[in-house]
Amino acid sequence: MANANLPEVIATDAAQTEAVIDAGAAKHVGPELWGLEPYQIVSVAMLVLLLIAFGFGKVHKTIAGGLDNKIAAIKEQLEEAKQLRAEAEALRKEYADKIAGAEKDAEAMLENAQHEADAILEKAEADSKAMVERRKRMAEDKIAAAEREAVEDVRNRAVAAATGASRKLIAEKHDAEADKALADKVIAGI
Repeated sequence: MANANLPEVIATDAAQTEAVIDAGAAKHVGPELWGLEPYQIVSVAMLVLLLIAFGFGKVHKTIAGGLDNKIAAIKEQLEEAKQLRAEAEALRKEYADKIAGAEKDAEAMLENAQHEADAILEKAEADSKAMVERRKRMAEDKIAAAEREAVEDVRNRAVAAATGASRKLIAEKHDAEADKALADKVIAGI
């Protein structure tokens, strides 16, 4: 018997379903947010996203430009530091050569004094001992004075060069943050 009623039940269910669908179609209300339809909400959201994208694009370009300028300034400072180092090395080499030249001159002066002393010994042995000692001491004093003067001159010039270079580097925007950033950049470059 259940099978005999099946076509009637299906027909009744179909009729009820159509009635519910027809009734629901009349009462159906579309989704809204603040009185806007879904396509309007999507349009407003896209407009907001585009405004944000353009705003951050300009900010990004400004930040990137500032960073590029900072990088260029740091590279310029590094090149200047390399140049100053090369100049200091050349100056150090020049003064080392001068010191070596002063030592050679001192040796030459000592040899000349020795030859003079020998000649005086041959000429007059009695007076020569006192005179040789006196001339020898004078030559050594001159040599010592010349060495002291050369060393002092080298020290003074090296100090002046180092002080000038340091003063120039420190004067050019080198605070603690700049030094830290520069040190980090150099370490990262190594």
